Amino acid sequence: MRRPLVMGNWKLNGSKAMVADLIKGLDAQLAGVEGVDVAIAPPVMYLDLAEQLLGKAESKILLGSQNVDVNASGAFTGDISPEMLKDFGATHIIIGHSERRDYHAESDEYVAKKFAFLKEHGLVPVLCIGESEAQNEAGETVAVCARQLDAVINTQGVEALNDAVIAYEPIWAIGTGKAATAEDAQRIHAEIRAHIAAKSEEVAKNVVIQYGGSVKPENAEAYFAQPDIDGALVGGAALNAESFAAIAKAAAAAKA
Repeated sequence: MRRPLVMGNWKLNGSKAMVADLIKGLDAQLAGVEGVDVAIAPPVMYLDLAEQLLGKAESKILLGSQNVDVNASGAFTGDISPEMLKDFGATHIIIGHSERRDYHAESDEYVAKKFAFLKEHGLVPVLCIGESEAQNEAGETVAVCARQLDAVINTQGVEALNDAVIAYEPIWAIGTGKAATAEDAQRIHAEIRAHIAAKSEEVAKNVVIQYGGSVKPENAEAYFAQPDIDGALVGGAALNAESFAAIAKAAAAAKA
C-alpha cells in the first residue's frame, strides 16, 4: 500500500527563529500521528539548522530541499550538489516546480537530468508536473503531464519512478485562491497513473502521487479521500505548524 507524503515547500520564506518555532510546533502537533510521512523543504541556508533541530528532537519529520544542480562539483557558482544535500540530511528534493520551470526556464529535459542525478546519488526526487491555466482551458492537462513524465520515462525507463514521488500541481491553482475540486484532481491523478500503467502496472500501482494545488486544512479530507491522491505538496499552509499538521493528520486518517 502506498504511504501518503505531506511535504511543505517553504519557498523563499524563513528565518532562524521561524525555522526553530515551526519545527518545534510541528513536532508537538504531530506527536502520536502515524501512517503518513511528513517532510519540510526550507531554503537551503537553513538546512543545517533544521537538521540540528530535527536531530535534537529525535523527530520523524523528513528533511527536504527545493532544488539541486546537475553537477557534483566545480565552477558552478550558487548551485547545490546532491552530496551537499545529503551531507545535511536532506532526502526528498523538489524538482520541476512550476516556479523553477517558469522563472528559470528549466525545460522538461533539464528537469529529467536532475531526476536522474538525484536517483544516482540515492535521493528521492519529488517531481512536479502540471499545466498552466491556458493549457487547462484548452483541454491539454493530461498531454502536458504526460510530456513532462515522459522526459524521465523515455530517457531512464519507467522503473526510474520507483522510490520517487510525483507532485501534480495545476499551476493555475498555486497561490491564486483557485483550486480544482477533489473530483477533478482525482481524475487527473488517475490519468497520470494510467499513463504510467501503460508502461508498467506495477510501477503505477506503487508510485506516490501528491496533489499540489492549494490544499488547506478545511479541504484536505476531501482530497485525501480520493483513491489516487497520496498526500500533498503544500505551500502557504506549510508555514503554519497547526495548519500543516492538520493536513498531515487528514492524510493519515483518510489512508488508514
